[in-house]
Amino acid sequence: MIPFPEYPRPQLERKKDWLILNGEWNLKVLSEKGDTVKEGSITVPFSPEAPLSGFGHQTLPEETLVYSRQVSLPFPFDKDKEKLILHFGAVDYEARILIDGEEKKTHKGGYLPFSLEVEKSEFLLTVEVKDPTDNGDQERGKQKTKRGGIWYTPQSGIWQTVWIEKVPSVYITGLKLIPDTTGFSITVFCQEDEEVTLSFNGEKYTLKANEEKRIQVSSPHLWSPEDPYLYHFSLLLGNDEVFSYLGLRSFGVGEDGNGIKRLMLNGKSYFHHALLDQGYWMDGLYTPPSDEAMVEDIRIAKDMGFNCLRKHIKIESPRWYYHCDRLGMLVWQDAVSGGGKYNPLIITAPLILGSHLKDNHYSLLGRRNEEKRKEFEDNLFSMIDTLFNTVSIAMWVVFNEAWGQFDSVRIGKEVERKDPTRTVDYHSGWLDQGEGSFRSLHVYFRPYVFHKDKKNRCVILSEFGGYGHKVQGHTWGDDTFEYKGFKSREELTDAVVDLYEKQIIPAVSKGLSASVYTQLSDVEDELNGLVTYDRKVVKMDKEKIRAMSDKLLGK
Repeated sequence: MIPFPEYPRPQLERKKDWLILNGEWNLKVLSEKGDTVKEGSITVPFSPEAPLSGFGHQTLPEETLVYSRQVSLPFPFDKDKEKLILHFGAVDYEARILIDGEEKKTHKGGYLPFSLEVEKSEFLLTVEVKDPTDNGDQERGKQKTKRGGIWYTPQSGIWQTVWIEKVPSVYITGLKLIPDTTGFSITVFCQEDEEVTLSFNGEKYTLKANEEKRIQVSSPHLWSPEDPYLYHFSLLLGNDEVFSYLGLRSFGVGEDGNGIKRLMLNGKSYFHHALLDQGYWMDGLYTPPSDEAMVEDIRIAKDMGFNCLRKHIKIESPRWYYHCDRLGMLVWQDAVSGGGKYNPLIITAPLILGSHLKDNHYSLLGRRNEEKRKEFEDNLFSMIDTLFNTVSIAMWVVFNEAWGQFDSVRIGKEVERKDPTRTVDYHSGWLDQGEGSFRSLHVYFRPYVFHKDKKNRCVILSEFGGYGHKVQGHTWGDDTFEYKGFKSREELTDAVVDLYEKQIIPAVSKGLSASVYTQLSDVEDELNGLVTYDRKVVKMDKEKIRAMSDKLLGK
């Protein structure tokens, strides 16, 4: 069976003439000198390091991965009237795309989609990839060559869906949706300023491509985690018809009746009861084993009463965000961290000492490389463009725990200007520069006690907990890492409930506006998940956690 056969892009869907290119490819690993290190078949889109790839190779920074497969379209193609667009969900890190041996595109960045035009219905597709992992300054998230503890197995190559679709010569290239609680603005992008017909909520509207149009909605049905209502619509431009959806909602920070700064949803105070979600899998590493597996993770969190996931230092495929939209799960979206080697003292001392170094010390923070600082910013804003229409994303998180942090106030303000419809956490955890909407705290190893922010910012506990329990037969290896361990499922459940009831719930009335428990699942050595790394065992009593959640949220 071909992995991920579903249409990959739910917010710009075409119903016909598309082909998933996942499945069996040939992969050759070349040394720095060009010698063949290993060759065989690989199952795309799983990285060579992932068990589900069937390849079994840890790519070294000096090696080159050479993927290849023959492509033959099952539908007709007239190159004089139509175009073929080849899409890559994500390739880590630097990809060179060749069609019948001729280079067509290069792309840097391991987490964002890219595409190119192809002019043949049959061709040899070759993808050459290099990935320096933590030998470079590029964004890499939590991958580390010498993995262990909170750092994980490095991955390389193709790790999201590859696919191709046929479009007319003039076609819809993208959408920008800006919803609120009374309607939405829509911009349809196209190579030319053509007329577009919007079919929405039983009405038809005429739009002009590349121009913003406001649509007012009578009796709007608002989106929320409790009621994730989506409006579905279609767009027609000539022979090109696409299908999409949106949710009407608003996010922000405002004052409650007591003058306390709170996170707001649809104009009302709304507590974000969240889990840290790393998005790692025992068999697929960066890539979940299936679409259904992504859904199950979200459902487990909802079943326990959580209403938010913090997608930690990783960008997922469009279908993951679609499932959060339709199931009703708020998302805090982290930027992917990068930079040079991290100084352990700089990135761990603030946890104990509470110190706040200025983040313009590029050398101390692994950010000497000006080119890579610019690349981080470019990719940050590309991420926002890529995910902008996602209904469930409530917050952008720019930097985490000083991992490659720099100029966070300037960059955070630029993010706010680019997207004024969402909140922005400039610096999650520490190296707080004193500006922005949030006092964003990470608290481990000591009890959390609420303190009002001296600058009257909204207070969020963006990481805490990390309680662990080892379930025999469901671990990744022999090494273990947790902030506090427990011997049984019952002890773990009671400890987590006690943590919330004694530290988190009392803080809510004082002004705490969000809490992010570490974490949804175990990841490699880390055993502090609600579920095991293989997702086969729920490690806590669902009913007790749900009851705690209801108490926290005042249900």
